Amino acid sequence: MVGRQRERGNGAGRPQRRPVVALYERMVEAIRAGTYPPGSTLPTEPRLAAELGVSRPALREALILLQEDGVITVRRGVGRTVSHHLPPRGFEFLKPVESLLGAGRQVVTVPLARTREEPTDFSTQHLVLPAHGEVRFWESVIEVGGLPACLTQEWASDETLAELLPDAVAAFEGPGGGASSMLGLLLDAGRGLPLTGSSTIVATTLGRQRGAQLGRPADTPGVLVTQVVRLERTPLLAAKHMLPPGAPALPVWQAR
Repeated sequence: MVGRQRERGNGAGRPQRRPVVALYERMVEAIRAGTYPPGSTLPTEPRLAAELGVSRPALREALILLQEDGVITVRRGVGRTVSHHLPPRGFEFLKPVESLLGAGRQVVTVPLARTREEPTDFSTQHLVLPAHGEVRFWESVIEVGGLPACLTQEWASDETLAELLPDAVAAFEGPGGGASSMLGLLLDAGRGLPLTGSSTIVATTLGRQRGAQLGRPADTPGVLVTQVVRLERTPLLAAKHMLPPGAPALPVWQAR
């Protein structure tokens, strides 16, 4: 999802949930409850709007979000069909990288950089950034069992976070912020909000700088995971996670 919509605060430091998101969640729960079983065709828009007690414009917007997230598919001549493989609920979408790699083992996040920098091509591509200014940048090595298992680079816009998730800004600035990944703190601050993530995975080599940070030769093969975390449709965080050979297995959920 590439939208740039933003929410207004509710006066308590939390963004208000848009009605279309509440409708989206109602429909997902109805699917899970068997009202609209996987593989079935949804009723027509007028009938579905009547069943849910909502307007057709609101329903249409929710249906677009459901299609984008793979909850339903649309085929000409068939209509809207409920997918057989539904996305997991809420925070099952997202877990801190250190939690995914740890799986009961000792995990330590070693901070390499906690700073602000000029926007890069990567952060500009994936985040909503001000025309002028800096972006928050964190770089960390995640050690599992005393060995480097992942090099993590993370970017976030303080301007966007201050508007949508000010608790995250406070966590980043807090005394214990350096001992965690930015993603871990963001998920804690946003618990209960509709945060989602999307990722891509490619095979590559570590390169000289990353190799030095992970204690490996530059030509060592590795797996690079890029990730964008969103609050509804607004990107809050963009990250790169480089995993060298021998890193713990990283569980992957694949969307169609």
